[in-house]
Amino acid sequence: MEISLLLLVLIVVIIYLFASIKIVRQGYEYTVEYFGRFTSIARPGFNFYPAFLYRVGRKVNMMEQVLDIPGQEIITKDNAMISTDGVVFFQVLDAAKAAYEVSDLYNAILNLVTTNLRTVMGSMDLDETLSKRDEINARLLVVIDDATTPWGVKITRIEIKDIRPPQDIVNAMARQMKAEREKRANILDAEGARASEILRSEGEKQGQILQAEGRREAAFRDAEAREREAEAEAKATKLVSEAIASGNAQAINYFIAQDYVKAVEKFATSPNAKTILFPVEATQLIGTLGGIGALAKEALGDSETFSPPSPPVTPKRKGPFE
Repeated sequence: MEISLLLLVLIVVIIYLFASIKIVRQGYEYTVEYFGRFTSIARPGFNFYPAFLYRVGRKVNMMEQVLDIPGQEIITKDNAMISTDGVVFFQVLDAAKAAYEVSDLYNAILNLVTTNLRTVMGSMDLDETLSKRDEINARLLVVIDDATTPWGVKITRIEIKDIRPPQDIVNAMARQMKAEREKRANILDAEGARASEILRSEGEKQGQILQAEGRREAAFRDAEAREREAEAEAKATKLVSEAIASGNAQAINYFIAQDYVKAVEKFATSPNAKTILFPVEATQLIGTLGGIGALAKEALGDSETFSPPSPPVTPKRKGPFE
């Protein structure tokens, strides 16, 4: 009988000891209550609290968690209806505050984000809500994190997943984007045409300038050539005049022969001339050339008197009665 009683007491003690041992998993913290009043936090690992006197109040997840924000219908500042949703990343830093400062932590965070999301996006135009998503996330993060600090919660990030305008607004935006792109394309085409015309005009201008410079250079060269030719002609005339003045009449033959040769050259190069008739005798040409030869011999210093070659004697033809 006594042995049975001892065994019963031993079994009760073992059960009590097992009931007093609290094993906390990593990433969690348990709140411990003494007759319903919070006393301490059971950390991950082995914990011993006497059964029936202490009990576990809340099991708090201390890891970073993700909370989905369901789709919300929001009216923007310019009265456009949009639908949006998002996610919230948060982490519990104080298990006691998260357990006893708010009744339902997840529901409280969800409603807090929803109301502030309406407030922030409702104060912006449609274009701003579509283009300033980072600004919306930053503003929500500041507001929600400040509001959840008394709950022992740290809001690490808030992200807007999707913003969906109505279909008619999407169609209008597509038409606006198309019109804007066509406008920019037309502007680029016009600018290209203008640049092409400017370059073409500049090229024609440069071409005309170069042509004018070429004509000016050619005129300058022609004038210089005529000037030198006139100087040579004047010098030749002066020399001939001096020769004539010194008593050498053969110098006149130089000018006569020169003009004679030029006249004959014009006859020879005429495209309409098939037959050339000289209105002068050949002996006159030979005499003129002889005068040029005499002038040349005098210029070379030959002291011998130059006499023009006598013309050939043409035999007198006899008539039929002679």
